[in-house]
Amino acid sequence: MNVEQAARIAHEVNRAYCVRLGDTSQVAWADAPKWQRDSAVIGIKLHWEALGAGRELPPSASHESWLKEKTATGWRYGPVKDAERKEHPCFLPYEQLPADQQTKDYLFGAVAKAAFDL
Repeated sequence: MNVEQAARIAHEVNRAYCVRLGDTSQVAWADAPKWQRDSAVIGIKLHWEALGAGRELPPSASHESWLKEKTATGWRYGPVKDAERKEHPCFLPYEQLPADQQTKDYLFGAVAKAAFDL
């Protein structure tokens, strides 16, 4: 399995989880903008580099990487996700995220690990 395939799976797992939470704002991978697909690829690479070195990252590492990437591309906190304004309600330290949002990082890491082992 390659990095993009793993990123696609992680994205779709995240999308399904969001739907379960009542958030239907996530689009399918095929319809996702490049910046969103690139973000998932960056996350998979982060986990795969650690796994290749014999380490497993905690869920907070996924969020910290995502937050760093979002900061570098001009995003900031906003009460609702707004890609045009580059605002996101999860633009917070990991510890301040609600548990249901922290779960997304756990799921992402689990997908990355499962895909790495394939």
